[in-house]
Amino acid sequence: MCFVTLTDVERIQWSAVTQGKKASMRISNSHLQQLTIFTTVLTGGGIGTMYYLLQKNFAESDYHRLALQELEACPVAMESLGAPPLKVHNIHLTDRYNHVDKHTAQIKIPVTGIKTGGYLYTSSLRDPNTNRWNLKQAVLKLREGNVIDLLNPPSTTAQTQAAEHTDSVDIGRWH
Repeated sequence: MCFVTLTDVERIQWSAVTQGKKASMRISNSHLQQLTIFTTVLTGGGIGTMYYLLQKNFAESDYHRLALQELEACPVAMESLGAPPLKVHNIHLTDRYNHVDKHTAQIKIPVTGIKTGGYLYTSSLRDPNTNRWNLKQAVLKLREGNVIDLLNPPSTTAQTQAAEHTDSVDIGRWH
């Protein structure tokens, strides 16, 4: 029985180098291509899974759910969108408006109805005592430029006035 120690391996490599011989390992091009394809598929699958899980976490969060409940409870906003049916789209993960940390959540949710679409801008704070999210701001900005404050919704008859009155809503940082 022959035991090879690390020092024996080092001695063999050193002697090959000093004698001018190359200690190399040959890998065929087909094996390299297979390895490249496998790595690409594995990486793509991992990125796709991560994207799906991030969107799922957003959709299941309390701050997301509270904002959508507020939208669905506002008849003026739902009528403006042409909803139901209301379609809630995935959040744009690269949008700089979206920011979530331990105490605050600020997200921009794309929504559409039959008539039009827009973005639901929300801002929530976590209560340190109860550890629950509280909706601080929920504003629907339609494609046409109309803005509806969901926490102070206009009456159905004052809908046209609400579209023109946006002074009390902070939309300066919105895109």
